[in-house]
Amino acid sequence: MATDRRLQKMVIAGASSLLGNELKAVLEESLFSAWDLRLVEEEVVAGTLTEAAGAATIIQRVDEDSFRGARYAFLTGSTDFGKRCLMPAKDAGATIIDLSRATLSDPDATPWFPRVEALSRRTIAKTATQFSVCSAAATALATLTLALRSFGLQHLVAVVFQPVSEAGREGIEELETQTSQLLSFQTIGSPVFGAQAAFNLLPCFGSDSGHRLADRLLQIRAELTGALGGDADSKNIAMNLIHAPVFYGMAFNAYALLEVEADSASLTTAFRHDGFSMVPASEAAPNNVSVAGETSISLRTPEPDSSHSGGWWFWGAADNLRLPAWNGCKLAEWLEQ
Repeated sequence: MATDRRLQKMVIAGASSLLGNELKAVLEESLFSAWDLRLVEEEVVAGTLTEAAGAATIIQRVDEDSFRGARYAFLTGSTDFGKRCLMPAKDAGATIIDLSRATLSDPDATPWFPRVEALSRRTIAKTATQFSVCSAAATALATLTLALRSFGLQHLVAVVFQPVSEAGREGIEELETQTSQLLSFQTIGSPVFGAQAAFNLLPCFGSDSGHRLADRLLQIRAELTGALGGDADSKNIAMNLIHAPVFYGMAFNAYALLEVEADSASLTTAFRHDGFSMVPASEAAPNNVSVAGETSISLRTPEPDSSHSGGWWFWGAADNLRLPAWNGCKLAEWLEQ
């Protein structure tokens, strides 16, 4: 790793969020474990006592000096908070690694996920100052799309099953509470989702919910377009987003129509080479429980469609928090090489 390119300091903005907490754990187990890790957050959360690198630390309120001397600024909180952190991080000269989608519409931000260079055949400049790390859903669909290029991908239709971790701690707590209330035959409350999230699949939340699946779908599509290098590939992708009553595991089901004749063995070999963890059909399919804590996308052996020649079905899952946190850490490690 580079030594003292800047002070060995990094900042996690949004440190109290689910993703911020996950990233902190990943960084503490990485090559950055000896670096100075600063935790900052919105004022309403600032002052919280937590632990970093084995020592007690206080989450600080973000201000104009929060990023001074930092080599990396990780944005992991809400999108609005991430946008508020962009200017002070830029002014401090920190390399921004955005996991909050704050830079999603910024043309100067470089979309990133593992093997993006090899799969997209694009060179990623290490001199870039802003990187947008793809979410678990966008990473899975971008990797799948690019891996299928060599098989003559014509169309891809995907349904993503979103866990409640996308709504943060409040979403996790509401699912827990609703589950308990329903099992006790009590009337449920729904201040976060405005609907019954427990034991239920939903195409949208209640009208009074602050979270909209339609907005998240647009974000994933924007991530996907950036990761694929433009609209050429993404225009052939149809996608939908469904709420799943699970905590942290993202799952997806996809159908692809291929021009090139293929079989399960050749597709499996290609996917394994491109970074998927392949699960044989003889074993239990990957699911939101089996991928907990995993740092790769698990994909079941592809199955041909029985009605259409060239049609293939794909089922996969990934840890919605661990995967992007791990990828953000790996990006920083790659930049330090």
